[in-house]
Amino acid sequence: MSRKRDHPDFSPSDAELVARAARGDAGAFGDLYERYLDEIFRFIFYRILDQEEAEDLTERVFLKAWEALPRGRRPVANFRAWLYRVARNQVIDRHRTRKPAVPLEQAGSLRDGSPAPEAIAEAREESAELAAVIAGLGPRYQQVLVCRFVNGLSHAETAQVLGLKENHVRVLQHRALQELRGLLAEER
Repeated sequence: MSRKRDHPDFSPSDAELVARAARGDAGAFGDLYERYLDEIFRFIFYRILDQEEAEDLTERVFLKAWEALPRGRRPVANFRAWLYRVARNQVIDRHRTRKPAVPLEQAGSLRDGSPAPEAIAEAREESAELAAVIAGLGPRYQQVLVCRFVNGLSHAETAQVLGLKENHVRVLQHRALQELRGLLAEER
């Protein structure tokens, strides 16, 4: 048996954690939760522009993922992509049942409003501006840009999340960036 697991820097793979979680190991699922919480939150937030609701939907995503783990069936091949699909479906369901509740002008409040250093304020302002411009794009373009540039997914991972071919993601990304450039030029 390898001593690698005993090393403090050892981090089990998603596949190992998913297999353990599928057997009912809540700690393993907790590790997956911590690993992907921030990026799933960002993915949802940039689609709905409401911090509290994004937090609620993020929690719902992880609850659904825990409930849907394939206990005894074929394991999830790519947990990260599968989790993004669950998140995407939650956002779609939310859009079907509600209209956006937060005006784009208020989209930048990522925190509870407590005083923050200047750097955080600038980041919020940039985030709000970016979210507002991205919100002017079509839903498919929004999804591609958030996956690729906000959450740093590869073309292949984005394709898995959106259920598309990798080349199609590249084309959508190119078109989305062109349209984004046009929107930014109009703003100036």
